[in-house]
Amino acid sequence: MTSFPKLKSGGPFVCGGLAGLAIWWGASQLPLQIEAQSLPTPLSYTAAQAEQGQSAYLEYCASCHGQTMDDGAFAPALKGVDFRQKWGARAADALFTFTSTSMPPDRPGALGDARYADLLAFILQENGSQAGTRELPADPEALKAMAPDWPRAGGGGLAPGVTIPPPPAGINPLDQLRPVTDAMLTKPPDGEWLLWRRTYDAFGFSPLKTINRSNVSELRVAWSWSLPNGPNEATPLVHDGVMFVHSYGDKVQALDAATGDLLWQYSRRLPKGVAPSVKRSISLFGTRLYVPTSDAHIVALDVKTGRVIWDQAVADPKAGYRMTGGPLVARGKIMVGTTGRAEGGNIIAALDAETGKEAWRFYTIARPDEHGGNSWNGLPLEKRNGGSVWIPGSYDPVQNLAFFAAGNTYDTGPLRTPVTQAGVTNDALYLDSTLAFNPDTGRLAWYFQHQANGQWDLDWAFERQVMQLPVKGDLHSVVVTAGKQMIFDIVETETGKYVSSVDLARELGLQNVVTGIDPKTGVKIVDAALIPGDGQTKTICPHVDGGRDWMPTSYDVATRILYIPWVEACMDLVPVARGERGNLSTGVRWTVRPKAGSDGKYGRLHAVNLETSKTIWSERQRAPVTSGVLATAGGLVFVGGLDRTFSAHDAVTGAQLWKTRLNDVPASVPISYSVNGHQYVATVVGPGASQSSAYTMLVPEIRNPPDHGATVWVFEVPAKASVTAAR
Repeated sequence: MTSFPKLKSGGPFVCGGLAGLAIWWGASQLPLQIEAQSLPTPLSYTAAQAEQGQSAYLEYCASCHGQTMDDGAFAPALKGVDFRQKWGARAADALFTFTSTSMPPDRPGALGDARYADLLAFILQENGSQAGTRELPADPEALKAMAPDWPRAGGGGLAPGVTIPPPPAGINPLDQLRPVTDAMLTKPPDGEWLLWRRTYDAFGFSPLKTINRSNVSELRVAWSWSLPNGPNEATPLVHDGVMFVHSYGDKVQALDAATGDLLWQYSRRLPKGVAPSVKRSISLFGTRLYVPTSDAHIVALDVKTGRVIWDQAVADPKAGYRMTGGPLVARGKIMVGTTGRAEGGNIIAALDAETGKEAWRFYTIARPDEHGGNSWNGLPLEKRNGGSVWIPGSYDPVQNLAFFAAGNTYDTGPLRTPVTQAGVTNDALYLDSTLAFNPDTGRLAWYFQHQANGQWDLDWAFERQVMQLPVKGDLHSVVVTAGKQMIFDIVETETGKYVSSVDLARELGLQNVVTGIDPKTGVKIVDAALIPGDGQTKTICPHVDGGRDWMPTSYDVATRILYIPWVEACMDLVPVARGERGNLSTGVRWTVRPKAGSDGKYGRLHAVNLETSKTIWSERQRAPVTSGVLATAGGLVFVGGLDRTFSAHDAVTGAQLWKTRLNDVPASVPISYSVNGHQYVATVVGPGASQSSAYTMLVPEIRNPPDHGATVWVFEVPAKASVTAAR
């Protein structure tokens, strides 16, 4: 076997991309299983490929696996009997796919298929395979029919005929998983987190109260788990003691929710030219987990194995479509929206939960020959874009209506000045609107546009909460939502009729665009002098990332208090030079600035009573808030910040009762769940969202790890402290 020289290693990526290869195949729960009898064709590679692979190995892998592939201090050997026994009887696409979707760990897939094939050729060479005249293909489909011809030398591995002692007795929570029913989704058990915001009404509230004001100071780490590296905005789901969490690079893991042990992993190989993107949610229904992918598919996985049941395309990523929000499951339909700058706008589609067959679709940009088609300033369909659906929808089982949010457009220039054409407006439907659908048919029951022709990217693209509030003295079911400007609109659930608005930010100097709201229609009156595109710099509050952004609020129905994550920052919309591309097509780019008279505290956790429109309290801090909010029946509110803190606050006063420092910035949404009656609080870190980067120049003293680390952190109060508090 040819050896290779010991060269100085140390590429630009952190090590570990191949570190789990030998361990990975040992986990019996992992879904990829390929039988040896289906592998009749030996692998072939060229000496030139192996030489190129050696260079790649030394640059990206040797610092962990060692100069000779079996002398690394931080990762298992990639040659030798043990390695060959684990991989030799399996199709080569398994090794190729795992490597190309996992390495380098901070940028999976960054090397390109050809270089991963070179790397595999080098591994083959160092394990005894002979070079040939045909190159190793960089196509996993072609590799499926090929197997390594490694020598079967004795030694190493488990000795023949040995029977190892059985592992310690325990219960695999996958064996206890019950199918998720419509009844469970409509009224989840207290200890479950089955939907993005736990319940269909998007309250994001936990009824658990074992962890409460009296014992939260005892909160400690129960377990943590390193996720595939990269930005992570995903909210985990928990059902029957199993946690399901999505990670960057289109990976999904099932974990024991009480211990953090890995149960299975699903990894998706993306087509060439499609980069991975964050996802904010996944969905459970029946015995399946529904996962959005970066190439705009929905994949249905078996919840017990991670095996793919069906895989259905929703849109074409080559046309500019992505999916970063997540699906809503209701009435046997998997409903999901797309994001992106595709011509003609974005899509909300519904798939049959059983088969994946498309049931209906709706375009968030009005077509020229349909209702609202004349609201696009005379633009042809191919010039209209936007209406991205950034988050999962919510649902009202009583009215049988699903609510989705369509966002803004960046191509604001053609909409800025209204054309003088009869019957034509520049309102731009259905941008910045609440859309209410019958999930069975896809019929649009009603819509409400919160702000017409938004020229600032201050969109209304966030959670729609369904609640009971007084309207003229009587309780009515209403839908409540707020855009980045922290104006909460309230409309009737059944009809979409406007009820009222609550403008929280204007009186604080944190919103200066909307100067008034029509009390009958909800139409927003804007300061025309602040519309960009006239060659002048405009100072706008809030900043383009909010006020509040996608990170959701949490609502306590018992007190009618809404808890809001908020950042106090403004922006300048600065004209760009001719020929230079701006953030908006009116020819401006945005920069960040503090609000006028700022005291340097940018993060705000805000509590407001929606029945009275009165602020209950505001807890302010130096670090901008970066996560969504979790309120619990234990009288606590949890939130995360840019300084890597995760904190618990008194729901009545806002006082901080507990905090800890995490390994990186929490940019997801905390949840709470229970296993065997024991309560946990969990949060995911993995910065990369704009909230983790937009405000860093305002707080230069906050310095976070340059080499980011995605992790799920799970906290508990020790059983003794919980019992004492309960007494």
